[in-house]
Amino acid sequence: MKNLESPWIDFNLYLITGRGETLGRNLEFVVEEALRGGARAVQLREKDLSTKELYETAYELRRLTSRYGAKLLINDRVDVALAVDADGVHIGGSSLPIYKVRKLLGEKKLIGVSCHNQVQAITAQEMGADFVTFGPVYFTASKAAFGDPVGLELLETVTHMLQIPVFALGGISAKNCAEVVSCGVRGIAVISAVMSALEPRNAAKSLLALLPALDSGE
Repeated sequence: MKNLESPWIDFNLYLITGRGETLGRNLEFVVEEALRGGARAVQLREKDLSTKELYETAYELRRLTSRYGAKLLINDRVDVALAVDADGVHIGGSSLPIYKVRKLLGEKKLIGVSCHNQVQAITAQEMGADFVTFGPVYFTASKAAFGDPVGLELLETVTHMLQIPVFALGGISAKNCAEVVSCGVRGIAVISAVMSALEPRNAAKSLLALLPALDSGE
């Protein structure tokens, strides 16, 4: 388990992909624009792709993220993450157990975990997650299946309860980012705020300006 000041998690904007959110634009184009805007962590989350298509997309994003010194995590698919030498995986409730993922990935890769309540968040930390996403903070159609929004009060409670970094997720935009940051989170995880922006580069840059400075770890 890495502590909050670990330089290993050297990002505060966690971009999650969504091909359906790009306004018809090429996914790699939008991701590269976000990277140009300063994003330094990308989660490839395209659950409807075949294994071959997912691998090919992961390969291209690995190439892009490496060029910009950014991290790449693959949603759920440990095999694909290993195949493209990604920086880690992001898992949820229906994924392999954290200890199994760690055994497959090794100690030098990141494991992020999606959490929607306090019990899940505490369990993720105890099982060895490196960080969690917590939400949905606000209502968002893409996260409606996970129930009602958790709200700012619970977000703040969980953030101060955990020793590992917490990234707020769900309906976060430049308009409400400041109140999310006030809860003490390490950063935010977004899809549409960047993927659906008319200018993804400027959207990423604007969000980063609202986020807390990263600790050096020294």
